Parts: sequence; structure tokens; C-alpha cells
Amino acid sequence: MKQKHIFGGVMVVVFLSLMIYLFTQTNLQYESDFSKVKSKERMIKATGSWVKEKGHETDQNKNFVFTMKDVSGNEMKVVYDGAIPNNFEVATSVVVTGMYRDGYFHAKNILTKCPSKYQDVKDPKSASM
Repeated sequence: MKQKHIFGGVMVVVFLSLMIYLFTQTNLQYESDFSKVKSKERMIKATGSWVKEKGHETDQNKNFVFTMKDVSGNEMKVVYDGAIPNNFEVATSVVVTGMYRDGYFHAKNILTKCPSKYQDVKDPKSASM
């Protein structure tokens, strides 16, 4: 009987730990000010744009490396352990999820926002009027 209580208690602790972990991972804060991103020592979603003039590269460890800038023009180097994302070169904005340390933003995930294909389309009803 005592072993069942111990096992049940362990299961409750494991379940609660998993729930807390998942809750903290899904509620990541978005930040568009890179000076604040650099000062936080936790996972965060940084938003900005790719500095096309500085290009992108693959380093000796096969990491995808590029530079982002925020709305104020502050720049931050990003290192991503993966391949270049689809549509990266035409993206209007970039969201990287990860942590800033050792002078770089170490991204675990990259999302790109591309220009809408409907942006310049006019309403056909208004064109005939």
C-alpha cells in the first residue's frame, strides 16, 4: 500500500513539473528592442528585420548566421543551428526564438513573414466603377 502512495506522489510531481515547463515555454515574451533582448537571460522571441547588406553565411559548424536590426536600428548577430529558412531572402520581418549569450542570439527557431501576394491586388468591383 505504501509503494502505491509513493508511486502516486512521484507521478503527481512529474505531471506538475511537466505542466509548469510547458506553460513557461509557450508564454515566451516578444521583444522588438534588442537592448532589452541582450539584457534578459532567458528564452525570448526577438522581432526585427534581416540586415540584407551584411548578408548571411554558414559557419564552420554548419550554423546559419545573419544580422538582424530592431525598429531603432540596433543590430544583433543571430546564430541558428539549422538551414536557411524558406523565403528568408524575401521576408519583410523575422522572429527568432532563443537566448542571447556570448555576444550572439542563439536561435532555436526562426519564423519569417513574407510580403502578402494580395498586397497590390485591387478589388475588381471597384476597378469597373
